[in-house]
Amino acid sequence: MSTPAFDPAQRPRIWAVSISRLRDLFFDIASEYVERADLRIVAHGFEDAVHEIDAAGAGRPDVVIAGGSNGAYLKTRVSVPVVLINPTGFDVMHALARARRDGASVALVTHGDTPDEVKRFTAAYGIDVVFASYQSAQDAESVVLDLRDRGIDAVVGPGLVTDLAAHAGMGAVFLYSRASVRAAFDTALEVAQATRRETVRRQRLDNLLQHLRDGVVALDAQGRVEAMNQRLAAVLGIDAANAVGRSLLEIAPDLAGALPDADGDTFSPVRGVSYVVHRGPLAGSGTAAGTVLTFQESRAVERLDRTLRSRQRVQQFTARYRLDDIVGACASIERVRTLVQRYARSDATVLILGESGTGKEMVAQSMHQLSARRDFAFVAINCGAFPEALLESELFGYEEGAFTGARKGGKAGLIEVAHRGTLFLDEIAEMPLSLQSRLLRVLQEREVVRLGSTEPTRVDIRVVAATHRALTEAIEAGRFRADLYYRLNILSIALPPLRERPGDLQPLAAELLLQAATREPRLTARLPDAAAAARALAGIGEPLRRYAWPGNVRELQNVIERIAVELADTDPDEAGEIRLTRDELRTVAPEIFESSARTRKAALTLRERSRHVEADEIRAALAACDGDRDAVCKALGISKTTLWRKLNTV
Repeated sequence: MSTPAFDPAQRPRIWAVSISRLRDLFFDIASEYVERADLRIVAHGFEDAVHEIDAAGAGRPDVVIAGGSNGAYLKTRVSVPVVLINPTGFDVMHALARARRDGASVALVTHGDTPDEVKRFTAAYGIDVVFASYQSAQDAESVVLDLRDRGIDAVVGPGLVTDLAAHAGMGAVFLYSRASVRAAFDTALEVAQATRRETVRRQRLDNLLQHLRDGVVALDAQGRVEAMNQRLAAVLGIDAANAVGRSLLEIAPDLAGALPDADGDTFSPVRGVSYVVHRGPLAGSGTAAGTVLTFQESRAVERLDRTLRSRQRVQQFTARYRLDDIVGACASIERVRTLVQRYARSDATVLILGESGTGKEMVAQSMHQLSARRDFAFVAINCGAFPEALLESELFGYEEGAFTGARKGGKAGLIEVAHRGTLFLDEIAEMPLSLQSRLLRVLQEREVVRLGSTEPTRVDIRVVAATHRALTEAIEAGRFRADLYYRLNILSIALPPLRERPGDLQPLAAELLLQAATREPRLTARLPDAAAAARALAGIGEPLRRYAWPGNVRELQNVIERIAVELADTDPDEAGEIRLTRDELRTVAPEIFESSARTRKAALTLRERSRHVEADEIRAALAACDGDRDAVCKALGISKTTLWRKLNTV
């Protein structure tokens, strides 16, 4: 339960309450405490004083000072500490001596039973005193009238009694002295300071409790609520402040059967939501005086677990390439850039089509870098680079003992590692059929089951797949599942082969040469920028453009590496620059000048392959547009005639 906030440096608020002559003493000594306390003297008593204290709200006193029956009444009816004014032995002796001067017979009237030490004191000094006591204001009036009828001349007592005695025509001596009232004020200051220290401590603990992400409740030994944070109160649909002091199961019957019987954890549903409920002891005075219950939503535990898993190996799986790393200015490459930027804003699965060496993984990494998943792992695996059994364990992971040689403790698969990031499946057409069905379930259910386990693990991944094959042909041949194809081919990007973008060849070769120069110390100073690299390749541009490049950018990079080694040993010309000649190119890359039937046949095969990839992209667009050819033509920027021709030339 929250306590009212206050400034710890503020003076403590002390109310002195009296409806009798005690009030005069309050006024007399008030000036002595004005620097240490915010003092208020209240001319009300009993029920009226209770109402005034309750109505004060945030301005209510820290401590109340009162005497006699008024103090006893307030002590049991207000929630703030009440300090009672207690007369000292000197006060009693001095008051009795004064009363003896005013009358022959004297009565000492006290609230509650007369203390034994007072009786022993009067007996020891031979003072003839009648003792009387009262419990309430009405009782005090009866006592005073009875004493008057018994012939008592003077009455010693608290303010209420002396006022009644004076009204009855009797002598009245006020029992309290300045010393006893000062003692009460000093005690009130100590109580106020101690209360404020405790309030500050409780406020800090309450603030800590309210900032916890889990629901928390503290119970006493009888199961009553001592404290509850707002998070749990909101879950249970109750008011945390009103819950204090009441049985938890009484105000939240939904928890019956959901709480652990002993210290420890249990998995329980609360109002339709699953929680991990922990029970622990609430210590007090060295023993367990109650119970602390914490409620942690199971989905939060799962999210935390997945986050930790995904970050454990994130440094191993990072994307290196960005969109700016894709070199080229032709229309097809510009379209690729546009699609990468557009698809990066989506979480839909993407299928990248293109011949080997066209930069499919570079495109996938660029898309990841532009997406909301950029801070998490980019996990790439070549589906054709592993035997079936090894690929299955790499992708899906395994439990300890799942097979001979399994790592102790098991191993998370790459699908789990990619949690909250991107999973890139290169050469997806090479994936065995048995694993295709398991991958399809991952894409549909977003959960993975390790080898040797029956418990599914939830994963949040974005899948990007790539292939250089025509998947439609693989489907017809029974090597690829049609349902997996449609699940993968939601969004698609087709990468053009290098031979179809001759205008990009020179700038791409210059960029690759510049990168190679950074790895070759002898070239670093000679090729300081892309312009210098372009000049070094200026003499061999024509044979580079005429070559079909069946290996695409990867093959070009291979040739450029050889050119870099050759240029490192080339002497600079009069202008201080190095250039590669056609003869030198023929020496380091003779395949570029070959024009055999074998090369022409390979080029023809690549052209046919390109047409298949292009047709696959068109079919993917048709599937995405529900067969609407007008929409497909508009999206791809082609005419209906071109659409028909490209679909029927493969």
